[in-house]
Parts: sequence; structure tokens; C-alpha cells
Amino acid sequence: MSKDTVVKLIQPGTFSDQLTDILRDGARALLAQAVEAEVAGFLSKHADLKTEDGHQRVVRHGHLPEREVMTGIGAVPVRQPRVRDREAAAGDPRRIRFSPSILPPYMRRSKSIETLLPILYLKGISTGDFSDALAALLGKDAPGLSASAIGRLKDGWQDDHAQWRKRDLSGKRYVYVWADGIHLEARLEDEKQCILVLIGATPEGKKELVGFTDGARESAQDWRDLLLDLKRCGLDARPELMIADGALGFWKAAGEVWPKAREQRCWVHKTANVLGKLPKSVQPKAKRALQEIWMAETKANAEVAFDAFIESYTPKYQKAVDCLTKDRDLLLAFYDFPAEHWKHLRTTNPIESTFATVRHRTIRSKGCLSNKTALAMVFKLVEGAQRSWRRLDGHAHLPKIILGVKFTDGIEVTAKLAAPQPATAAA
Repeated sequence: MSKDTVVKLIQPGTFSDQLTDILRDGARALLAQAVEAEVAGFLSKHADLKTEDGHQRVVRHGHLPEREVMTGIGAVPVRQPRVRDREAAAGDPRRIRFSPSILPPYMRRSKSIETLLPILYLKGISTGDFSDALAALLGKDAPGLSASAIGRLKDGWQDDHAQWRKRDLSGKRYVYVWADGIHLEARLEDEKQCILVLIGATPEGKKELVGFTDGARESAQDWRDLLLDLKRCGLDARPELMIADGALGFWKAAGEVWPKAREQRCWVHKTANVLGKLPKSVQPKAKRALQEIWMAETKANAEVAFDAFIESYTPKYQKAVDCLTKDRDLLLAFYDFPAEHWKHLRTTNPIESTFATVRHRTIRSKGCLSNKTALAMVFKLVEGAQRSWRRLDGHAHLPKIILGVKFTDGIEVTAKLAAPQPATAAA
């Protein structure tokens, strides 16, 4: 968005329309109902508490001064009810406090706006143009969005990212870890044109952003630095399976830091690499042949399809066959894990799908971002996306994997019972 475009968008009268007014009034009414319902629920929870003279102990106590919360349809005014504990004075540790979750103290903008700001920054909007850009999107009366306010927010995001990088991981464990190098269209300031990303699956099946930094995709040193940073934060337990493409840098570093973790190559990357060594006329048929390998119901069937591909394409396309066969065992490692997890383990899709949104929200600008700023902006975007990540299917199997339970063709292997001994004939 150019500055000229912004100026055109914010001509007087642009924002005054009945629909926006109706939406804003509706949002105000819904927000007021929500905060009132939250207070009513809190009071109901403590309804049995009485003062010494028999009166209700926890009661309403008027409202805080009205304030405006910036939302996607502009500023919405709201008044937060106050709650009083009649029995305990201020500062008394026994005092019952009401901590609103819908409208926390000092909140001035909705989470959607928090996400919008880093998007605009990565789009190339300069700090000085933020007020105009946001006025065009949110309304001319948008408060607290001056250049200095945006600068303070940007500094705050960098602080949030720095604190997150130093968080305590001593109690964490990740059963699976996906690794990939993501190239953003926004240019960074030096040769590190890639974001190195690790996402992990907890024993409860939740996917979490484990670590990310700037680096060169093939650089073993950058990957090693990231993995060692995680160890220094207390992440001692190795994953049971690592999923990544064939980039040698990651596997070299992971082999040093997590030498006993098993490896799974990404089928999406491998398919693209193999097809890239074939003529376009052959690629559709070859792609179906590759799908027959990783979509096979058993490892034995996958091996048969693997051999069939080799037999069909070796005579004319040896390079494509070599690209596939060099990782044969590592491409089929997922068969030793629960079948419900296969769709999660065959690719690095948990990273690709998340960063597809981030990548589409960046643009190559004339200038370039500092690495520190770019990482902070991306961190805020991923932090927002993380709230919508789904748990792994079949997550009940994850603790079994940690305990060493074996799976063959996706099915749990149960110990065979000893065959019953024939009864001894009575003498």
C-alpha cells in the first residue's frame, strides 16, 4: 500500500456509513453482554460467601471508566464492571480478586489487530505510515496508533521473542519433531535468507513451535546452534522421530545433538526432487507411481511398489532413481509408528501449512528488514497461528511410543503368549 493510496483512502467522510455504525453498535452491545455475563458468573461462584454480619461478601461495585478497544471495525467503547470483596481490604492476601479474561486490564486492542500490525510491517509499511494505513483500515479515530506507539509495540514484540527463546524447557518432551527451512519473500539484511523452523508434538498430541532462527538452509552450523540453544534451555529428551527433507545441514547437526533419534524423509520434498529429474511428459505417471509407495497399507507393499518404480525408470532416468533410492529406508520409517500418525509423519506439512500464511503475507520490498525485526514479526504471526493448531490424530498412542512399544505396519505389536504346555498324564 503506497502512501498516496493511503491518503486517497482517508479523505473526509470515508468512514461514515450506516453499516459500519450498525456493526460497531452491535459489537458494543455484545461486548457489554459478555463482560456482564463474566462478572455474573464470578459472583455466582462466590455467592455462598458471607460477611460476619451475614451480607453478601463479594458484590458488584460500579464500573471502571469507559475505555475504547480497537477492533477490526474500529474503536468499540466499553465499561468494565468492578467487583468488591467486603471482607478483605486492599493488600490483604485473602482478598478475592476478579481478573477479567474477556477484557483484561490495560487492554487497548483486540488480538486481531495485534496480528494485523506485524503483517503490515512485513508488507513494507514504514513505521511513519502506520497511522495512515490503519486509519484506512480501522477508521480515522483509531487511538494509540501513532508512529511512536507502533515503535513501542515493535520493541515489545522483540522483547517477547527474546524471552520466548530463553524459556525453560526442562520439563518438556517432544515425541516427533518436524524441521524445515522457510524462505520468506521479505529480504533480510545479510546472507541468512532463510528461517530455520522446528515444530514438535508433545505426549498429549499438541503441536508447538519449538524453535526458529535465521540461517542458511543447508548450514549445519546454524542448525547446530539452534539445537544447542534448545538444550541449554533444558530440552534434554530426544525426539523419537525427526521429519525433514534431505537438506544435509539439518541431519548432520541432528546426528550430533540427537544421535539416537530416528529419521523420516519428507515425501513431498522427495517427490518434487525426483520429478525434477524427469521430463514433464513423464512426471504425471511417475508421480502416481511414487504415491503407490507411500500410500501402501503395509511396508511390504511399499517395498514392492518401490522396486517397481526402480525397474520402470532405471533404463532411461537413472538420476531420478538414484535420488529416490538413496533414502529408501528413511522414506519408509513411518511404517514403524501408529497408522493414525502416518499422515502427520510422511511430510513436513505442519511447518509448510503454517508458514504458507506467513510467506503469503510478506513481500519483497525495496529495502530490507533487519534479521532481528523480521524474526520478531514472524514470531508474532506464528504465535497467533499456533492457537488454531489441531492435535495429532491417535494422540493416545504417543505415550506408548515413549515407553518403547513397537508398531509394525502401524499396528501395535503385542507380546505373544507362551503356548500352553500339554497336560502330563497321571501315573
